[in-house]
Amino acid sequence: MELFWSKGYEATSMNDLVKATGVSRHGIYNDFGGKHSLFVAGFDIYQRCVVTPAFRQVESEDAGFNELTSYFEFQISQAESLGLPGPGCLVANTITETTTHHKDVTNCISIHLQRLRSGFENVLTNETCPSKDIDTLSELIVVFTQGLWSTSRVIDDADQLRRSVTILLDLIKHRAQR
Repeated sequence: MELFWSKGYEATSMNDLVKATGVSRHGIYNDFGGKHSLFVAGFDIYQRCVVTPAFRQVESEDAGFNELTSYFEFQISQAESLGLPGPGCLVANTITETTTHHKDVTNCISIHLQRLRSGFENVLTNETCPSKDIDTLSELIVVFTQGLWSTSRVIDDADQLRRSVTILLDLIKHRAQR
C-alpha cells in the first residue's frame, strides 16, 4: 500500500514490489496473481486503515456540516503531522496517473468515489439541502476533495488547505440554504 501510495501505480515496478515486500517475484505472482491484484489488496488496506477512520463520521446516520468539517480537519491534521508537502491521497494519486485499461484499478477508484459521494449526499440530506442540488453539490465536494489531497503534495502550508475547505463549505452552506 505505502509503495503504491508514494510512487504511484504505474511507476511501481515488480522489482520495487519485490524489494518492498521481501517476497520473490514468483511469490507475488503465486499469492496475488500480479501487480494488479496486489494493488487491489493494498487499496483494501488503505480503505480500512486510512479512509474509514477519517470518513466514518461523514457516513454516520446523523452527519452534518460539523462532521464534514471534522473530516477535512482530521485529514489536514494528519498530513500536517506527517509533514507537508506530503504523499497526498492514494486514490487521488492513482486517478491522476492510471489509464482506464486497468479495469480492476479503475473499479477500486470508482467504488471509492461512490463512497465519498454517498457520504457527502448523507451530509447534504441531513442539512436539508434542496434535493435538486444534492447530486451536484456532492459531486463538487468529491472533485474538491481529490484536488485538495493532490494539492497537499506540492504545498507546505496546511492553513492554505484549511482556507480552501472553509471557502468551499461556506459556498456549499450558502447554496444548501437557498
